[in-house]
Amino acid sequence: MPGQRDSRGVTLSTNLARPVRASAHPTSPAPSHRPQRHHARGFWIIAYVFAVTMAFAGVPAPLYVLYQQKEGFGSVAVTLVFAAYALGVMAALFLAGHLSDRFGRLRLIAPAVVLNVLAGLVFLTSTDLALLLVARIVSGLGIGLLTATATAHLTELHATGRERAGRPPSRRAETISTAANLGGIGLGPLVSGFLADLAPAPLHTPYLVFLFALVLGLLLMTFVPETVDALGEPWRYRPQRVTVPAASRVLYTGALVAGFVSFAMFGLFTSLAPSFLAHDLHVTSHGVAGVVSFTVFGAAAVAQVATGRRGIRTQHTLGVALLTTGLVLIVVAMLAATFPVLVIGGIITGAGAGTLFKAGVGTVASVTAGGSRAEALAGLFLAAYAGMSLPVVLLGILLQVVSTSTAVLTFGALMLVLLTAATALLRAGRRA
Repeated sequence: MPGQRDSRGVTLSTNLARPVRASAHPTSPAPSHRPQRHHARGFWIIAYVFAVTMAFAGVPAPLYVLYQQKEGFGSVAVTLVFAAYALGVMAALFLAGHLSDRFGRLRLIAPAVVLNVLAGLVFLTSTDLALLLVARIVSGLGIGLLTATATAHLTELHATGRERAGRPPSRRAETISTAANLGGIGLGPLVSGFLADLAPAPLHTPYLVFLFALVLGLLLMTFVPETVDALGEPWRYRPQRVTVPAASRVLYTGALVAGFVSFAMFGLFTSLAPSFLAHDLHVTSHGVAGVVSFTVFGAAAVAQVATGRRGIRTQHTLGVALLTTGLVLIVVAMLAATFPVLVIGGIITGAGAGTLFKAGVGTVASVTAGGSRAEALAGLFLAAYAGMSLPVVLLGILLQVVSTSTAVLTFGALMLVLLTAATALLRAGRRA
């Protein structure tokens, strides 16, 4: 995603995980007659690994309907499986998301991909609910390790390659990071949905395809240069801390709530939306379900790139307006069982959520000092992934105990209240 820059020009990632600051210990330039090509090749390999791994994380979204048919899952079980992924991401962010600054980028990216390979093997061997939960937690752990580390690695590979080639900096790393992250998450459901419709063994073929792509990525990583020197001095492990200046806590809280709401909408379209399409709208094509998920994440990625040069307040205003409009359309579509309105609402919601979250990252970056900025941003991303899981679990429970209309209206009202609260907190914090 496009980043925000501090006074020193350091790019801060706006990816769906904690940003990692560029290490103060980059590798010394190795003598080579073509060093820029070496780093350029590594840049595209890491971009491929990043995109494929994020895509794998989205593969199960259109397949949940098949799991429900095979094992008799209800909506609560589906949301729990999805929430397990978000919890895995949050745990990895808190416990290990910052370790690549110490041990190097490749030493975290490779295990992250291996964890998703292991998750894929679990998906291939069983459709039991307990093992699906295990697979999603393992996948989430890998994604939590990957996103920030891969973003930092892409930034460093690109900067080093252009510097050695005598070229000025460009925004390519930010653009490619956005495409690999959000685009990858959207691509996974798109591919797996069509494979489930067209290929044999719909609960196996999508995983086999992406497992091959993941293993290929691991092999290609042997050609990627490291950009961080592992340090040799004494070191004591600690989990990622979350700190923010006392004077900025109101503004910071507003950014956390905005991130929570933004990711809640992403969670809705990668958990319950495919089941709603099949059961309520009678859209049984898994490919169509994948297209719907893809458009939401694609709209978010495009909106973040398009608003990259806008001010933070403009981004916030635009994000709130789009997200509110999209949320209303989604509620109407779910109450009236109207497919076109759901698609339009999803696109608008995706654009709004992407823009609003980008504004939240910019807000946090602007009110925190350089030494605590990464820690404060870690808190924002943890709140975002909590938003991806908790509201959809609540909606899944409501669907079991009250009517669909009551559950949908409750979910929509809660999101609007939180969105209003975020806006009020941000305005109060700016006035202060």
